[in-house]
Amino acid sequence: MRIDVSGTVAVARWWWTFILRGLLAVAFGALAFFAPAFGLAVLVGLFAAWMLVDGAAGVFTALRTRGADRSWWLEGIEGLAGIAVGIVALALPLFAAEVLVILVAAWAFVTGVVEIWTAIRMREQIHGEFWLGLAGAASVLFAVILVLYPAAGALSLVWLIGSFALVFGAFLVILGWRLRTIDRLARTDALRDYA
Repeated sequence: MRIDVSGTVAVARWWWTFILRGLLAVAFGALAFFAPAFGLAVLVGLFAAWMLVDGAAGVFTALRTRGADRSWWLEGIEGLAGIAVGIVALALPLFAAEVLVILVAAWAFVTGVVEIWTAIRMREQIHGEFWLGLAGAASVLFAVILVLYPAAGALSLVWLIGSFALVFGAFLVILGWRLRTIDRLARTDALRDYA
């Protein structure tokens, strides 16, 4: 497998955008955990702001790397999707919270039904299928609770999104620092070539 070093160096020039995106995600994640008193609407607004900034950074990175990176358009699509989600969440914060809760409930219900069905089908092939069935039942129960008590589900969802933001942000910061090192090595190497 051949690595395109010039493409990596071109992307590495924009290392700071990855760190910025990562720090914003970590800040949002920390706020979701440590300031739930702000209320769901404010946290959805902060989520919208994070999506707008992250989306704009993604579009900016895509445009800057389009000559060096053949898959630059994927970053652009991701950025545009983030901007669209941010606009919807800002315009309709309560709707955005309800939609997120409904999507998680639907996912949990479908996952639970599939796990129960799989446990029933596999009962002759594996031992411990009972646990898979229980996991499926727990997933279905979680979906029902989300539908019956959406406010509690929304707060749980904010914590889930906060957890995701912390992990996602940490990975972006690590990537940014790695790209920073590559950028510095490339600049040092370029100086040696022209010295």
